[in-house]
Amino acid sequence: MALNISSPADFHVHLRQGSFSELITPHVRKGGFHLAYVMPNLKPPITTTDQALKYKADLQKIDSDVEYLMTLYLSPDLTPEEIRKASAAGIVGVKSYPRGVTTNSDGGIESYEAYYPVFEAMQEVDMVLNLHGEVPSDTKTNIHVLNAEVQFLPHLFKLHHAFPRLRIVLEHATTRAAIEAVKSCGPTVACTITAHHLALVVDDWAGQSWNFCKPVAKYPDDREALRSVIKEGHPRFFLGSDSAPHPPHTKSTSTPTHACAAGIYTSPILLPLVADLLHSFGALQNLVGFVSDFGRSFYRRPARDGKTVQLRKIEGGYLVEERYIQGQDELVPFWAGKRLNWKIVES
Repeated sequence: MALNISSPADFHVHLRQGSFSELITPHVRKGGFHLAYVMPNLKPPITTTDQALKYKADLQKIDSDVEYLMTLYLSPDLTPEEIRKASAAGIVGVKSYPRGVTTNSDGGIESYEAYYPVFEAMQEVDMVLNLHGEVPSDTKTNIHVLNAEVQFLPHLFKLHHAFPRLRIVLEHATTRAAIEAVKSCGPTVACTITAHHLALVVDDWAGQSWNFCKPVAKYPDDREALRSVIKEGHPRFFLGSDSAPHPPHTKSTSTPTHACAAGIYTSPILLPLVADLLHSFGALQNLVGFVSDFGRSFYRRPARDGKTVQLRKIEGGYLVEERYIQGQDELVPFWAGKRLNWKIVES
């Protein structure tokens, strides 16, 4: 059994920087993808057009056969003038991180109203606002990792109401409430879903650092909602892997004063993994829409001629590599040592 997928596109990926990026970036194509929507939460974060273009050039030097769509980090320094400059230079979106909720988000925002002039400029030039859809934990108000996404949804509705022409993407949804919220919005609001959130529930990361990410995987009913919207073939829900690489010692180790790193690394196995998961819950017929057509339509990035990936079902499956090493850098992928049943045979 074989499948042909035209120009798979990952609309949320972390490619890091320096020598680590040299190990990570080729895994976009290794995992079957021809487009990477690149997150800006580096150290320091990408907050200007010039920084984004420099970062893109660095990535192209590593692998020029991938289309990199660049983003800016929403920060107090971002102005409407910089938005217009970024749009003219081909920068596609702006990513909003609430302060302190995930990797390198210490400079994240606390209130959206101050950014309304920026959002108005984004609406005018048709840039995309990407929302990490959680609010910071707060014991005084009973906000924690399991309800942080649900508590964020009023912000999504308020932004959509204030800027109805602004294209907004709620990133890496994990709850039934988030799926229903996006469905209830107009055609300018879409949502990414990761591969790992289609596989995991809360029990899979409680006590298992390798499955710990932000937002955390939620309850079985929430996972079922993610799967169901893909089975439905809803065109405003598409793949954004949130593939987030961390050195193994930061993933596997915590201390009394420092938690393990939040992030799951799926890039090198991404397309076979998604095919495997969709096949497992009866949605394989929607694979092309989920990994290519729907996201490309929302972001207005047509498929590239001749960029087709073929997947073949492997009898008995094959083992996912245990680790990837280059120089002093090392990565352990999601599902390391487990079996996948789909394999890229031509790209």
